[in-house]
Amino acid sequence: MAIARPLPTTGSIFFDARGDDRALRVSWHHDVDLVVVSLWRDNVCSGSFRLTVEEVPALIELLRRGLDAAYAVAGARDDLHRADETRPLHVG
Repeated sequence: MAIARPLPTTGSIFFDARGDDRALRVSWHHDVDLVVVSLWRDNVCSGSFRLTVEEVPALIELLRRGLDAAYAVAGARDDLHRADETRPLHVG
């Protein structure tokens, strides 16, 4: 049985919004020029992906574009909500 190695000092853990002890681990392995993204449930790794350091900028750019779009949608939703609050009510 393989022993799980501890998370390298350069990495992070993100917990799944669904809970259930699900997590995403991201760890840098500078000695082999890789970033490993792994999916965990409880203390069991259910899958991993090795991303070369050359591919990291493309992933970061994709996440940045998605975040920009999410902010734009949230801003538009807030603007619409504010407009509804300031609109006079018709009575009668």
